[in-house]
Amino acid sequence: MSRQRLSTMIGKGVKKMARLRGGGSALPGLVIENIDPNFMQRTLSQLPHGVVVISGTNGKTTTTKIVVELLESIGLKVFTNRTGSNFSRGVIAALLDAVDIHGKLHADIAVLELDEAWAVKFVEKVPPRFSLLLNVMRDQLDRFGEIDTTAKMLEKIAMATTEAVVMNRDDQRIFAIHKQIAAKPVFFGATTELLELMPTDDHLKSGGGKANSKVHADVLLTKIDSQQATFKINDTPSTVKTQLTGVYNLLNAAAALTLVRCISDSHTEQFLTALQTIQPAFGRGETIMIDGKPIELILVKNPSGFRLALLSFAKKSAARMIAINDNYADGRDMSWLWDVDFSMLKSVAMVSGVRAYGMALRLQYDDVKMKHVEQRLDKALDIFLAENKDMPKQIFCSYTAMLTLRTLLSKKTKVEKIR
Repeated sequence: MSRQRLSTMIGKGVKKMARLRGGGSALPGLVIENIDPNFMQRTLSQLPHGVVVISGTNGKTTTTKIVVELLESIGLKVFTNRTGSNFSRGVIAALLDAVDIHGKLHADIAVLELDEAWAVKFVEKVPPRFSLLLNVMRDQLDRFGEIDTTAKMLEKIAMATTEAVVMNRDDQRIFAIHKQIAAKPVFFGATTELLELMPTDDHLKSGGGKANSKVHADVLLTKIDSQQATFKINDTPSTVKTQLTGVYNLLNAAAALTLVRCISDSHTEQFLTALQTIQPAFGRGETIMIDGKPIELILVKNPSGFRLALLSFAKKSAARMIAINDNYADGRDMSWLWDVDFSMLKSVAMVSGVRAYGMALRLQYDDVKMKHVEQRLDKALDIFLAENKDMPKQIFCSYTAMLTLRTLLSKKTKVEKIR
């Protein structure tokens, strides 16, 4: 029996047991990493169109979903880590679902969302054919130390890429990477007018935010009107009505279009058509229906992201809940909440999560009225749903709070299962 088949059988067995016991999606990957360190590299080497890596601070999960569905729209069979488990062991766990009993991966190309730090280790084993670098923002600095450390990690991903690196021309730290790479740099971007709607921490401090317009963008986001976006491609504007919610998700769409055009530039019209039907990734503006009313789950994890989420969603008429945890996957340092302007919120029906009282204090300083503060997410959700039964609802939540809330909601209504 070959090592590939033996490892596959063991991994599939561990995965089945983990599911029966309610275990985490990455556990089988951890087992295989220890017994067969080359399993991932060996399996991914089977792909005729190679590997694509998507990384950056914000937007990885949404952009990966868009890229996968655009490539599938032209007939490619895509392997991806759909759960958003973006460490190497999460990729291995996803591979164990995708391969047959012999360890054969029946796919044309892999599109992988990878955490910045783990991507560096991944590309040492599996150099990507294409990579996409989205942005560098102040996020989880308790892990990375400083924002320039994150930029250096992304630079290593770019340097390992063999064919083309897609980069955000308007992020100064991302743009600087193009000078260090051997692969072809390809850029996406937005106009100054749109960037002013999406200020980064740097821009808020310096008053900047101007587009890097001297650099040609393969796909340029030029206009946003609710969920409608206009992209300039080859000097030709194309307006697309999308299902994506939030101004930042439309910039993610521009990044995704740039990447898929690198892979197959002859299918641009098909990509634009397919973009119209793509739904948001789970928890990233995802809408869940309960008792005939929508609940929007909105992931927030850094100052810029929370500001953009408020800009995109706070104008809607809805009952609102904020749920903030400080578990490892959220980042332990939540002081960044004080850099978000919450004054556009008139009131919040419920504040919950491990850091509920810290969040409530922050809202109090911006004179935002609160009805309830309840740390336990299960109890908080029940109160929130019961008291706002006849209203559309929004929940702004940190990563682990979002996962818990999806599980709780799945016991009350239909929620898409993420494998």
